[in-house]
Amino acid sequence: MFGLRGSPSADAGRKEILSRSSVMGVRGLQGFVGSTCPHICTVVNFKELAEHHRSKYPGCTPTIVVDAMCCLRYWYTPQSWICGGQWREYFSALRDFVKTFTAVGIKLIFFFDGMVEQDKRDEWVKRRLKNNREISRIFHYIKSHKEQPGRNMFFIPSGLAVFTRFALKTLGQETLCSLQEADYEVASYGLQHNCLGILGEDTDYLIYDTCPYFSISELCLESLDTVMLCREKLCESLGLRVADLPLLACLLGNDIIPEGMFESFRYKCLSSYTSVKENFDKKGNIILAVSDHISKVLHLYQGEKKLEELLPLGPNKALFYKGMASYLLPGQKSPWVFQKPKGVLTLDKQVISMSSDPESREEVPMCSDPEPRQEVPMCTGPESRQEVPMCSDPESRQEVPMCIDSEPRQEVPMCTGPQSRQEVPMCSDPEPRQEVPTCTGPQSRQEVLIWTDPESRQEILCTGHESKQEVPICTDPISKQEDSMCTHPGINQKLPVATDFEFKLEALMCTNPEIKQEDPTNVGPEIKQQVTMVSDTEILKIARTHHVQAESYLVYNIMSSGEIECSNTLEDELDQALPSQAFIYRPIRQRVYSLLLEDCQDVASTCPAVKEWFVYPGNPLRHPDLVRPLQMTVPGGTPSLKILWLNQEPEIQIRRLDTLLACFNLSSSREELQAVESPFQALCCLLIYLFVQVDTLCLEDLHAFIAQALCLQGKSTSQLVNLQPDYINPRAVQLGSLLVRGLTTLVLVNSACGFPWKMSDFMPWNIFDGKLFHQKYLQSEKGYAVEVLLEQNRSRLTKFHNLKAVVCKACMKENRRITGRAHWGSHHTGRWGRQGSSYHRTGSGYSRSSQGQPWRDQGPGSRQYEHDQWRRY
Repeated sequence: MFGLRGSPSADAGRKEILSRSSVMGVRGLQGFVGSTCPHICTVVNFKELAEHHRSKYPGCTPTIVVDAMCCLRYWYTPQSWICGGQWREYFSALRDFVKTFTAVGIKLIFFFDGMVEQDKRDEWVKRRLKNNREISRIFHYIKSHKEQPGRNMFFIPSGLAVFTRFALKTLGQETLCSLQEADYEVASYGLQHNCLGILGEDTDYLIYDTCPYFSISELCLESLDTVMLCREKLCESLGLRVADLPLLACLLGNDIIPEGMFESFRYKCLSSYTSVKENFDKKGNIILAVSDHISKVLHLYQGEKKLEELLPLGPNKALFYKGMASYLLPGQKSPWVFQKPKGVLTLDKQVISMSSDPESREEVPMCSDPEPRQEVPMCTGPESRQEVPMCSDPESRQEVPMCIDSEPRQEVPMCTGPQSRQEVPMCSDPEPRQEVPTCTGPQSRQEVLIWTDPESRQEILCTGHESKQEVPICTDPISKQEDSMCTHPGINQKLPVATDFEFKLEALMCTNPEIKQEDPTNVGPEIKQQVTMVSDTEILKIARTHHVQAESYLVYNIMSSGEIECSNTLEDELDQALPSQAFIYRPIRQRVYSLLLEDCQDVASTCPAVKEWFVYPGNPLRHPDLVRPLQMTVPGGTPSLKILWLNQEPEIQIRRLDTLLACFNLSSSREELQAVESPFQALCCLLIYLFVQVDTLCLEDLHAFIAQALCLQGKSTSQLVNLQPDYINPRAVQLGSLLVRGLTTLVLVNSACGFPWKMSDFMPWNIFDGKLFHQKYLQSEKGYAVEVLLEQNRSRLTKFHNLKAVVCKACMKENRRITGRAHWGSHHTGRWGRQGSSYHRTGSGYSRSSQGQPWRDQGPGSRQYEHDQWRRY
């Protein structure tokens, strides 16, 4: 494609990184556009586009919707990435990015992925396992060369996506977190709000029929030139219509449709394609051949035959239709789905035609009653005026709920009221007398609240009580906005918190009873009883609002779906001394689960397990880890979420802090921590927890962590840019990533406890710099005096000893004496466990090795973690 950015080596390297990581979207389309159809790429200038937009739409601010997850690699400009992140440099780069667009009158709206949809979990896992292999190569390089690998092995620092949200909010930008993968919401927002365009790096934006798509990898920030990829020109080159692009995308394979599903079909097209270009690559010829088949064969029979008669859909029919529907934005329909005049599904002012053949129960992923007698009204959001008819299968008389979400996260039959676990049938009576209201979220997207009972492996969905009360929100000071109101991307005005989110019946999903769940390519699960995880709708509204406004991390995911994930971390799978961050911070997460899932416990049962998709060495990610909540002890008793989140009385702030410390199991150190000044209070809390948990951390490590935090306060961004460690130490690389993952865990705990601390106090640009930590680590390891670590600054020396005393004293209360490396004994290669208040040796048999994790002996993902058994290593 075009080389616009102009900075020779760094920009070329970054473009290579973006290209290498750009596997999102349609398989092979990125390379095809760059090599075979470069004419669809047009160089444009954002300043000129904005001026034209203002003249065409007077009074309308030119707005660009930014797919932030696609842009992280572009934004991370610091040369050093291996040491844990150059956060102050990164913050400065973000500020420059925002300023450049603001200066020409362009407004930016940033979208982040809020969760991984079930349909895309396999793709998520595949990428994480690929990243593991890259991380192994990175550590091999570090050990061999003692330096950072080249930019071709670039790996983004841990927590980059999480902290970028808060950085952008600090810079005054509108930052939103999606309720599904962000690309659909980005495309919808761009279409509905007449935006200037979408900025990202995902070929799905060529498929969506939305506003123009601009490449972040080709952006030259100095001139504001970039490349626009024109879907109309793409269609012209392929002989297709814009409405054909979703069909092409599904036949080629995307994040929903596995690439192998239509492999034989593609090669059949290729074999009959008469215009194979010898100078084109194989994938390029396949795209041309499939497009040729659509235009010359499928167009010929369009309207006469159903699509399933023209394509080898087989048992993957429902998944294929899901993939097609995932590209339909509000107000759009597909000409490729068979339609009968009376069988219509109305979705957010759009009409999606469905197959309604009464002879087949299996072929309708989204069904429509040929003669619907009753419409089921829905509780909708401000932009939604949808009515969803329900139908019964003509042969089985079994109810088939409609799929109204373009990419539903869970496929479930309908569910129960708050007081009952008995299934509530939907429209099974051919003449239903009762209307069944359901609820949708913003932009008519619906939530599925599930948890998994680890004993029965049964997935459950239910609803809570309806609440029409306006809810004031306990907000974090980092967001200097009126947060008692909720602004959603699909809403142009501020509304009381989540007025569109009243839980009666939460989801209508595509189901096909004849498709078995075991087949990963099928979408219809077995019929299961559905019950709820959290039934307090008032609390869920608040959690959801904080999630959408990007003010919290993982809280809503835990409370709604009971499922969370954490991507790769720079961890050496061959290092037996340092455990994975996934296990170190697990006890904290378990206590947070106990806090957030308080209302799902009763006398007869315990809290359900949370599904954790956490990446760590030895985890094949075939199944999630089922992790049970861990009860914690809060002085005065554990307060309810309503007290923590809604009560504004001054004394409640003390209870919030008590709850936060209890999550870290540090209630006994409350007085010492309260005496520490900001922003070091949160850092000390994290260091105490780490040093109690990990027996192989030593005094030299503590000195390095504290010294870098103190020295960072007096350094400018330019000083940090010029800083160069003597060499790269693999252990220090892991420790840097470990601390940053601890800071993201602090974001989770602080959000769950009602924001007792300012988020800014543990944003990494205020307390951590990767290169600076690496320098202090190397100096401390060589035995340098504390005065040298503190750069001969006397004022820092007093603070250093105070912070060190707080950490060491707190650790001593937990029977953990921090010693220097010279005093280490042989036991430091083993693992330690804790049950209650006493420690016992679990032995070196629990050490990690390249063969995997021996504690996963019950099978990957099957073990239920209930106790604080990873207390010390």
